Amino acid sequence: MAADQEQEQRRRLLDVASRFPLPSGCRFSYGTAGFRADGATMAPAVCRAGILAALRSVKLAGAAVGIVITASHNPIGDNGVKIADPDGGMMDQQWEPFADALANAPDPDALLQMVLQFVKDEGIPLGGHHTAQVLLGRDTRPTGEYLLDAALQGINAIVGAHAIDMGILTTPQLHWMVWSKNKGTKASESDYFTQLINSFRRMLELLPKDKGGYELAKKLIVDGANGIGGVKLEQIKAELSGLDIIVRNSGKEGEGILNHLCGADFVQKERVTPHGFGPEDVGVRCASLDGDADRLVYFQMSSSSDNKVDLVDGDKILSLFALFIREQLDVINNNGSQVDKSLPARLGIVQTAYANGASTQFLKGLGLEVVFTPTGVKYLHKKALEYDIGIYFEANGHGTVVFSEDFISQLESLSNDLSSQAANCSAQYHSAMRLMAATQLINQAVGDALSGLLLVEAILQYKRWSFQNWCELYSDLPSRQLKVKVVDRSSIVTTDAETKVSQPSSLQELIDKETGKNQINYIMQRNGSVLHSLKYNTRRVSAFDIQIVMSLQPTIPKGDALCVHLVQKMWYECMPRHLRRWKPIVLRNLWHTMWNAFLDNHLQPCLRFCLG
Repeated sequence: MAADQEQEQRRRLLDVASRFPLPSGCRFSYGTAGFRADGATMAPAVCRAGILAALRSVKLAGAAVGIVITASHNPIGDNGVKIADPDGGMMDQQWEPFADALANAPDPDALLQMVLQFVKDEGIPLGGHHTAQVLLGRDTRPTGEYLLDAALQGINAIVGAHAIDMGILTTPQLHWMVWSKNKGTKASESDYFTQLINSFRRMLELLPKDKGGYELAKKLIVDGANGIGGVKLEQIKAELSGLDIIVRNSGKEGEGILNHLCGADFVQKERVTPHGFGPEDVGVRCASLDGDADRLVYFQMSSSSDNKVDLVDGDKILSLFALFIREQLDVINNNGSQVDKSLPARLGIVQTAYANGASTQFLKGLGLEVVFTPTGVKYLHKKALEYDIGIYFEANGHGTVVFSEDFISQLESLSNDLSSQAANCSAQYHSAMRLMAATQLINQAVGDALSGLLLVEAILQYKRWSFQNWCELYSDLPSRQLKVKVVDRSSIVTTDAETKVSQPSSLQELIDKETGKNQINYIMQRNGSVLHSLKYNTRRVSAFDIQIVMSLQPTIPKGDALCVHLVQKMWYECMPRHLRRWKPIVLRNLWHTMWNAFLDNHLQPCLRFCLG
């Protein structure tokens, strides 16, 4: 970099860091969801994410990188920012430590020195031939426009960086645009919609004409979570032939609050209807998106007497996709026709330990390869890329299907060969064309509720399945989920993709003893730190999700006793060590006082029974 350019670069970084000082007491941490906090405190982190994204683009020879400003399914007062890599996926994990350090740089000088050192270590050619291009998108949150400006200022702090505001988008749209732009294909919002609409129409055109069975009702009610997904679905629903879509919680003024008593996360966790649904919707197929439309679940009200729902979560969406793809591959490779064509493909299913064990058993029973990763889309997506066709979903409804470039190339070649012969009316040809349409319909960059919804609808019509047929694919194992606050989350360590507890060792021994080694799938997923003051013990505490999934049919009292017993054990193991040295009688009295306060304030309100 020339001396004058270097001076200009230093000036810009110092200037932008001065305009966005780090709030007192705030500390940001970059995870699967990027940076996330109260929207009013996010500007410094978003500005620094802009710097980070620009540096990432320069590092990658000017490839387009994305920034999306959203807090997904979180309350409307929150906001966040995350970076999309050129492949449309999450930012490379190796850059996350620098992201943390940059976001928490205490003053402008520290930020400047940190950037200059990182640029040197990474060999990033600032001021060279490679400029940066960063695509920006945001959801409908009130703080979005303000934070967009902070991101723009961060990007512009890197000499030669170019920011492109793509507008108000779903998170998956922004990821798709980054992915498409770097592939050299059209990448506007209208291109996204055109691809979805045309590929969905093509899948309906390929429906078997002589297949008997249930005719799927056209009516579909979609809960848009009062977010951007509902807005976008309203724009295209008229062009989706074969579907009569009604959008509730669409984001229109007066309909409700973003993610409040609505959305995929609410429906999946609570198993009740979202706001705006009533007895008149009994028996109608319904779907729910989250606030930024990267999660999708289905549900149906079975009774007008209460608001409970029959839920189809991410596990059953994954299973539906796996069945469809497996069936098309079987037709292609075992066609029995005179045309000697095949399509070898390694199909892999990727889950986390949060998946209900019944789904795993079902998929393995089909002879499919099922593997586990730690919780987090970045782990799932990376593993899925190892297959010709990788399908991953979390139970919360976030997931997608990824097809390798080699597989798509072979599929195109096969389709072309079959179309030029008399075989273009064969079952093999139609299956190849259905797979080709599916590769266009699904968003391969990231989980996408809109593209996922359309693929679900096309497959249900193909299979002539009712919602009930889908629900009965397998029976979920009974499960209970509760949230437990502990003093030190680092004292609990898990292994084997979070399916076993390694520390404290006595905890796993207790689980095995209480339930039998093959009768429980026990996981703990770390959540972000939270502050809470217990009445008798004011300390920084952290949250764990504990899900206990038993393969036997337990009674509720037995389940309660087990939950409480395990939580008590965890509570003691995570107590400050100096308390354990107190005399037994003092410790016992303190223990009971603290435990009762904990039970009253936290355990009972957080306990959820999710019996399948």
